[in-house]
Amino acid sequence: MFGDLFEEDYSSVSYNQYGKGKKLKTKALEPPAPREFTNLSGIRNQGGTCYLNSLLQTLHFTPEFREALFSLGPEELGSLEEKDKPDAKVRIIPLQLQRLFAQLLLLDQEAASTADLTDSFGWTSNEEMRQHDVQELNRILFSALETSLVGTSGHDLINRLYHGTIVNQIVCKECKNVSEKQEDFLDLTVAVKNVSGLEEALWNMYVEEEVFDSDNLYHCGTCDRLVKAAKSAKLRKLPPFLTVSLLRFNFDFVKCERYKETSCYTFPLRINLKPFCEQSELDELEYMYDLFSVIIHKGGCYGGHYHVYIKDVDCLGNWQFQEEKSKPDVNLKDLQNEGEIDDPLMILKAILLQEENNLIPVDQLGQKLLKKIGISWNKKYRKQHGPLRKFLQLHSQLFLLSSDESTVSLLKNCSLQAEFSVQRNDPEVFKTLTSESPGLNDRTSCPHWFDINDSKVQPIKEKDIEQQFQGKESAYMLFYRKSQLQRPPEARANPRYRVPCHLLNEMDAANIELQRKRAEYDSTNNDFELHLHVGPHYHFFNGALHPVSQTESVWDLTFDKRKTLGDLRQSVFQLLDFWEGDMVLSIAKCLPAGLHVYQTLDGDDLTLCEMEITDEEDIFVWNGVEVGGIQIPTGSDCEPLLLNVLHLATSGEGEKCQQLTESPQVFPSNAEVGSVFTALAIPVGAIFLSSTECTDEGWTAIPQEGWRKTFREQGLTNGSSVLIQDSSNNNNSLLTKQGEWITTVNETDWIQVKNLCQSESEEELVQIPATANTVVFDVRIKAIKELKLMKELAENSCLRPIDRDGKLLCPVPDNYTLKEAELSTGSSLGLCPGKAPTSSQLFLFFAVGSDIQPGTEMEIIVEETITVRDCLKIMLENSGLPGDTWHLRKMDWCYEAGEPLREEDATLKELMICSGDTLLLIEGKLPPPGFLKVPIWWYQPRGCAGPWRSHQDQTNGPPPQGGVWGATATQGAPGDTYAEASLCYLGDIEISEDATLAELKSQAMTLPSFSEFFIPSPAFLRAWTVESKRPSRLLRINQQQLREYKLGRRTEICLEPLQKEENLGPQDVLLRTQRRLPGERAYGPPVDLVWDTARGWTTDALRRRVADCCSLPVEKIGIAKYFPEKFEWLPVSSWSQQTTKRKKKKKQENLQGAPYYLKDGDTIGIKNLLVEDDGDFSTVRDDAGKEKQKQLALGRKKSQEALRGQSSSVVSGAESPGRPHRPEASLSIHVGSFR
Repeated sequence: MFGDLFEEDYSSVSYNQYGKGKKLKTKALEPPAPREFTNLSGIRNQGGTCYLNSLLQTLHFTPEFREALFSLGPEELGSLEEKDKPDAKVRIIPLQLQRLFAQLLLLDQEAASTADLTDSFGWTSNEEMRQHDVQELNRILFSALETSLVGTSGHDLINRLYHGTIVNQIVCKECKNVSEKQEDFLDLTVAVKNVSGLEEALWNMYVEEEVFDSDNLYHCGTCDRLVKAAKSAKLRKLPPFLTVSLLRFNFDFVKCERYKETSCYTFPLRINLKPFCEQSELDELEYMYDLFSVIIHKGGCYGGHYHVYIKDVDCLGNWQFQEEKSKPDVNLKDLQNEGEIDDPLMILKAILLQEENNLIPVDQLGQKLLKKIGISWNKKYRKQHGPLRKFLQLHSQLFLLSSDESTVSLLKNCSLQAEFSVQRNDPEVFKTLTSESPGLNDRTSCPHWFDINDSKVQPIKEKDIEQQFQGKESAYMLFYRKSQLQRPPEARANPRYRVPCHLLNEMDAANIELQRKRAEYDSTNNDFELHLHVGPHYHFFNGALHPVSQTESVWDLTFDKRKTLGDLRQSVFQLLDFWEGDMVLSIAKCLPAGLHVYQTLDGDDLTLCEMEITDEEDIFVWNGVEVGGIQIPTGSDCEPLLLNVLHLATSGEGEKCQQLTESPQVFPSNAEVGSVFTALAIPVGAIFLSSTECTDEGWTAIPQEGWRKTFREQGLTNGSSVLIQDSSNNNNSLLTKQGEWITTVNETDWIQVKNLCQSESEEELVQIPATANTVVFDVRIKAIKELKLMKELAENSCLRPIDRDGKLLCPVPDNYTLKEAELSTGSSLGLCPGKAPTSSQLFLFFAVGSDIQPGTEMEIIVEETITVRDCLKIMLENSGLPGDTWHLRKMDWCYEAGEPLREEDATLKELMICSGDTLLLIEGKLPPPGFLKVPIWWYQPRGCAGPWRSHQDQTNGPPPQGGVWGATATQGAPGDTYAEASLCYLGDIEISEDATLAELKSQAMTLPSFSEFFIPSPAFLRAWTVESKRPSRLLRINQQQLREYKLGRRTEICLEPLQKEENLGPQDVLLRTQRRLPGERAYGPPVDLVWDTARGWTTDALRRRVADCCSLPVEKIGIAKYFPEKFEWLPVSSWSQQTTKRKKKKKQENLQGAPYYLKDGDTIGIKNLLVEDDGDFSTVRDDAGKEKQKQLALGRKKSQEALRGQSSSVVSGAESPGRPHRPEASLSIHVGSFR
């Protein structure tokens, strides 16, 4: 119906990437993954075939269809081996469907492929990437199958299972003659718009009658004249399988665009079709149907994705479902807080529960453990519990190892409470639904449901189907089967039932081949390369290990990573037959300075995977103590760094040369920076650092207190440069006049620092030389010295950036570089008293009220872990504000008060409050959770009198707590069309979301401002929501909870007084009617009209209701709806009268839709055609309003033309069309001729 309007969601597509390593290794092609724990197979998506996959799974889980197809042998369908022969008549489509169904039943793979099937359709790769409508595919596929099976015993397969008939009847009211027409159907198409569910849609189609009367009479052939008649339809023949297509996609003729109907549409799990059938004398079970498949569409009109909920009628799959009792998942952080990390059972199960299908390779389990808790299994648990793999084997009641022990999964029938009930009294974390579902070995209970989403198959519960009643992800096709259809006992849990022998043999052979390929791939994939560095062939100098001989120092070894460290040690012993004494294996790494040894491998029972040894790993083989008589430093702390050291060279006569020389030097990363003087035999001097390898980028001087820091703490890495200045050389000193730091390599840029401390100084502004890598602390200390301020400020001052307006921004931490602080050279900083916030603190601005004036913000430093409640208290104390009726709001990017910080117990860090943010202190306490703070307004349409005191007098003076809004009545708003209606603020009420509308009215009547009015009871009040300062939506049911109205936290309510009690039902519509004054272009005062729309929103029904109210004949009144924003009246007439009988629809009129869009509060004009029979409903006020709109439009047009002349590029950009949708393409399946 909609062609290729749906673009596939590719979020689940993954791409293979090359792993990191020294060599590019060619990996074997991975065979298809085996089936998951459900034991059901999905179907791979070819790019845009999710709609095809969903329909094929539905047909596959229709056993009667599947077995009828299997019953057709090669003697009728031919053989796929003969399909290329010119004279052979091979029915390829049913053969490929048979093969696909056999694969879904028997082949041990996660997902089957539809490539062969789509090739038999004649589809190209372009067609497979384009998505179509599944309802359209259902009809086309059935048509292709019927054509393919012509001349076989299965020629009537589709008709036998899906064919039904509908009878349409027209009964003449005069002669009782019945005109009858029968229609065939393979699926029923039902409406969704303005219908609550499937049963109501069927009732409208097959129970309600359409009456031809008044000006819409029926021509009876027997009477040979126009007569009154009744038209109805009934289901005459029901098929074994009923397919229902939901009309979710419609066309908006006003906006000229498609849209998806996402309203709530219910459908039962079991439906009784007896009320909709022509014959009702059969047994009740003949009319009972059970739902077994729901195809779901997720997305909108121009893009989306299909998946399907399916009932496993034959119990072929393993249905298991885990439901968490308290939290949505196990939080490892919480486990640490509770001390449960000491128990490996708890932590391992928590890790597995976070994995997809609770399955993970054993080697990755150790890595996950290290990543989550920060410590490896060996260090934490091995001493007490042994190796990880043995631990998993010992706890087989929780963990299931694969046959080759490469993967581990969590058994589905275990719970944390059962395992740990003896050890602790914690509440149960997970509950296994074994009592209500079949387990792995229990297939005796009722069938269960699965969600099949392309390749993925997941168990679901029946109640999950209710989530697909509405929304962007909702049901699109429904499949029912007769309740009387019973499956034979031998078919239960038997996927080989009724499968032809040649397909059984083919699938058995394919499974054997798959097992062989998986074993071969597993073996190939588990071998990796190790580089063995032999200790006796290395010597240690210049801080690292270096080979004595390149040929004998490194040995390459291919090894199975599933083997243990003891196996590796034995293999190395056999390889190095010359080795004597103890052998220690350690992880090593080749660095620029040479080979460095890190940790020693320990635990001969552990596999290399568990020890996290990777491919191309360097292993150092030695005695664990020394190499060549020298003790070797190990570990990452003493990792050698290769640095470029620059210093002034010395001539043979002892005089200094003017040229800098560069030499590579190796230092341990944990050595102090000052050790560079010892290495160069320089007594004292200055040190400059540069993190780049190039020496002409600029340098950062290190103060003497920084010499005690290590090279790593100073941020130096391999290739960094160090410049050394001997302080004894005054002629070529790098410290020049006036204390400015200038290197002989390059002059640095500067940072401007302004003295904002209260201490007096000779200088108010200084420039400090700095580069992007200069530390803020150094800039601050130099500024204090240059400004000649007190030394005490070194411990109690900070630097704050100054923006263009002169505002001081958030202080910069001392340990930041200028680059990290996002400060460029030339920036202005203020030296201010007070310490900068630490890494765990926040610097915040705050102000009182939402109207912030420049310079009124206050400042505060708080811990990021402080709660909103405590932060509010501190800010109130600093502001000197009393009381506790305040709350905090974060200022948004528009410099306005944003959403309030409602979670008072949440920390600022959890709410993502950052340093530099501005918080606003707003008066008024926030309502507690579950409560609403609702502003209440008084609304009284002008011209309406009553026993209450009018509020109009208050428009001249200041109203209580707010003001009076004057608002012209708009479409959908109550009130006089021509007079202005006013809203007067009464006050705020705080009310629970569980309270009813009547309780809201009662609470509003207790407001002090309400005492001026005399209202007998809440039933004399009508409630509307307020939008854009005008009444908007009518709240009609007094006993309905406010939560059900979905009001929102910013909703405002206005109350309208009534002359008498009112109790509007859900089908009642409130309209403002005004009668036309005879001889004048004007209307009388408005009168409320309640219209019961239970029988439909038709023109005739509205005209009859208006005629009854006005005591006029129906044919002598004219009615029109008023559109005040256009100053136009649209006559309401029966616009669908002239349709033919054959094409006449069940419901042709609906005033809720185009072009009227009728709703509560609309104004209806009434004209007496006995006095005025013209079609003009307009007034003098309308003429004036249209003229004013015309002048405004003309003014806007002139302004746009002027703007277009100034900036044509802006206008052209604004008028550029939106992204076009892809063109529609028809869906087709090519079938050969078999007649």
